Amino acid sequence: MKNFVLIVFISVLGLACKNKAEKPVVSADVYYTCSMDPQVREHKPGKCPICKMELTPVKKVKGEDKNGIELSEQQIQLGNIHSDTIRSGSIGDRLVLTATLNFDQMKASSVSARIMGRVEKLYFKSLGDYVQKGAPLYELHSEELNNAKQEYLLALDRKKVFADETVIDFSHLIQSAKNKLLLWGMTEAQVQELAKNKKASPRTTFYSNASGYITALDIKEGDYVAEGSTIVKLADLSSLWAEAQVYTSQMAEIEGNSIATVQLPGFDGKEIKGRIEFVNPEINPDTRINLIRVAIPNTDNLLKPGMSAYVILKSPPRKMLTLPVDAVIRDGKGATVWIQTARKTFKNIMVQTGLETGDRIEIKAGLKTGDVVVISGAYLLQSEYIFKKGANPMAGHDMSNM
Repeated sequence: MKNFVLIVFISVLGLACKNKAEKPVVSADVYYTCSMDPQVREHKPGKCPICKMELTPVKKVKGEDKNGIELSEQQIQLGNIHSDTIRSGSIGDRLVLTATLNFDQMKASSVSARIMGRVEKLYFKSLGDYVQKGAPLYELHSEELNNAKQEYLLALDRKKVFADETVIDFSHLIQSAKNKLLLWGMTEAQVQELAKNKKASPRTTFYSNASGYITALDIKEGDYVAEGSTIVKLADLSSLWAEAQVYTSQMAEIEGNSIATVQLPGFDGKEIKGRIEFVNPEINPDTRINLIRVAIPNTDNLLKPGMSAYVILKSPPRKMLTLPVDAVIRDGKGATVWIQTARKTFKNIMVQTGLETGDRIEIKAGLKTGDVVVISGAYLLQSEYIFKKGANPMAGHDMSNM
């Protein structure tokens, strides 16, 4: 009986020692991770929730920066990691917009009928014809104008016959009749010719009061026109508009003192300096698109409305902290860079970016002049950090403070 009790006591004691030895020891200086999935970090031993392998204990380094990482000389060389001191530089914004050349409406004009009648003859019949100012444009058959001519001739005749026998002021009547003819589109030379020949014709030739290319011709010979009807529309092509569409998100980048350059792909990329003449104050609520117009000279009239072009807007360069674009790591949460804190130690910090042009990007906040920033190999540092610590360094940043 004694032997049986002794055996039972020894068995219970051994089992208790075994359970005591297997009890996990949790320490603040150790964390547990998986060699296959280093992003897994646990504060106690167990199995990896991804691959089900046993977690491996890793001793924490005292004073270790949670956003920092230390590399060996070999890792730095193989990763082609280079750093440079950030400094102030000049950067200017460059915005390229798709545009179409159009008539300069400020230099467009219309020739309208001053009186109703039937168009007997058109001297220009095709769109694109060039009309000189003062050139004959059309002939109009108008009984109303013919009656006004007869009134003018009658006043001249009455003055000649009754000038010395009546108190009527025929000079005033003659001037009134003449003003009516001028108002209805006859020229001074035509009125003088009428007074000289004493013959009134129901057909009258009308002359262009402007120069330009015909852009609209909505009548033909034999048509009747009413007073105020447009005969032709003329456009002066000595200057054109490059009209470009701008999204609302780009409007903040357009400044009043922006340099406007119009590039013409149809002329081997020829560039013409221009100026912004108009920015539409109203935005289309459906497309969220605005319109800008850049006026450019049309030397020798080589450019034609309807040609495609590019409008390039450049803002004046200004002083700011800049970095190469590849030095900044960006995702949906924000932007970060790696700075060198010691000879082989690097730290990830969050930055606020601004203008971007070419291979440079503006740093608005997060860095200061003199900081040593990783300009080559930043993405390799990011990958090494995630591999070693199993987390994205951006997760430790407070995005709301930027």
